[in-house]
Amino acid sequence: MRSAVNSKRIQLLALLMLGALLGLGGFTTWYAKGTAYFSDAPAACLNCHVMRDMYEAWSHGSHKAVATCNSCHTPHSFVGKWSVKFVNGFNHSVRFTLDNFNDPIHANAMNRRVAQDNCIRCHAGVVSEIHRTASGEMQPCLSCHARVGHL
Repeated sequence: MRSAVNSKRIQLLALLMLGALLGLGGFTTWYAKGTAYFSDAPAACLNCHVMRDMYEAWSHGSHKAVATCNSCHTPHSFVGKWSVKFVNGFNHSVRFTLDNFNDPIHANAMNRRVAQDNCIRCHAGVVSEIHRTASGEMQPCLSCHARVGHL
């Protein structure tokens, strides 16, 4: 009898904790305009003040007519795109919550690789041997075109 009462208390406590977690997560998503990140709208990036300069530069640059943020910064496969969005969203949430971020923001190795792959995908017709290093590897596009997309 006593174990049945303890079991019900544990279940109630677990439900309360789950409810609190879901409620806090829902409120945080609403407050941070988290659903905007499910879109391809570049204005979603403006939710973070550190992205304002990048957005402004993109909006005046040549890529605005042909590319959104996701065109360059996420893979073009369904799973790849949402995986990168999830990892970046989680990392951004943690860093902004803990006030532990670079301003201006810096791309990590994964994000540089995604951007490189997208540069090559869009510009395959103009990429030539000049972009290869002596060892035959492709030189990172951003080594010469550091501000492309963001003026």
